[in-house]
Amino acid sequence: MSALPNLTFRLSLFIRFGIIILALGFFAISCSINQKQPPAEYPGSHRHAKAADHQQAGNIEQRILDQYQRWKGTRHQLGGSGSQGIDCSGFVKAVYRDAFNINLPRTTKAQVHQGKSVHRNGLQPGDLVFFKPPGYPRHVGIYLNQSKFVHASKSKGVTISKIDKYYWGKYFWTARRIIPTSNP
Repeated sequence: MSALPNLTFRLSLFIRFGIIILALGFFAISCSINQKQPPAEYPGSHRHAKAADHQQAGNIEQRILDQYQRWKGTRHQLGGSGSQGIDCSGFVKAVYRDAFNINLPRTTKAQVHQGKSVHRNGLQPGDLVFFKPPGYPRHVGIYLNQSKFVHASKSKGVTISKIDKYYWGKYFWTARRIIPTSNP
């Protein structure tokens, strides 16, 4: 009968030890999962600047295009911010939040003060492009490449347009760079 208490004691130690090991394992896993790491597309160093900039621009453009596919055709609704209807600044805010984990202000009036100013000839994928079309105080979209930008159009909903067309080129106002690049 003296063997029974000894077995119970060993079993109790084994269970305690197992619980401690499991707890440490869960802690280690949760810490490694919750670590925020910078996206690989945004190199912190300036090594191979031109190649990295080209790769970064392609990655930025692809992330925007992925978001465009999600929102494509969503109708324009002033003040809207969801799939039932969205306006230009709400669309820009949603794309930056979902594609880049960047929180922009909700209004075009506030978005135009974010980041740094960019000349129209120096636009890169991800730059915010602003317009002052007739009947609208301000309009914003996200530059893609080759004079194309994605935006929530009043007449077409979420779409891709060209800046160098008569309409958007005529009403171009300014541009802002939100996503840092190794090029100044």
